[in-house]
Amino acid sequence: MMHMTFYWSRKVNLLIDSWQTQDWTDYLLTLLACLIVSAFYQFIENRRIRLKLIGAGKPFPSEIQTPLLQRKLTGNRAKLGVKVAGAILFGLSSAIGYLLMLSVMSFNGGVFVAIVVGLVVGYFFFRNEGEDSITVDTSCACA
Repeated sequence: MMHMTFYWSRKVNLLIDSWQTQDWTDYLLTLLACLIVSAFYQFIENRRIRLKLIGAGKPFPSEIQTPLLQRKLTGNRAKLGVKVAGAILFGLSSAIGYLLMLSVMSFNGGVFVAIVVGLVVGYFFFRNEGEDSITVDTSCACA
C-alpha cells in the first residue's frame, strides 16, 4: 500500500520493492543511509561549485581558499576537462537529488527527518564556506 500522507512507522518501502524494513534495526540503518546520502549530496554540490569557479577562472572567496585548487588553467584541453568533470558532477548530483526526493515521497516521517537532518549536517560541514554569493545552476528545486 502506498501512503499519501505522512505516517510514522518502522515499516517502510524505500525506492525499490526489495528495500523494505520490518524491524527497528532495518529501519534505523535505512535512516542512517538516508542521512549519509543527503550529506553526500551537499558534498557533491560543494565540489561542483568549486569546479565551476576553477573553470570560470574566478578567485575563490577568501573563506574557501585552497592552495591545490588555485592552479591556473591554460589551454582548451584543460577547460574541456573541467567541463567534462562538471557535467559528471552535475549528473551525479541530479541523480542523488532525485533519489532523495523520491525517498521523501515515501511519506515516512522518519525518512523525511533523516534526509532533512542529513542536508543540514552536509550544509554545515561542506557548504557554508562563503558560497552564498555564488550562483550555480541546480537541477533540484529543493537544494
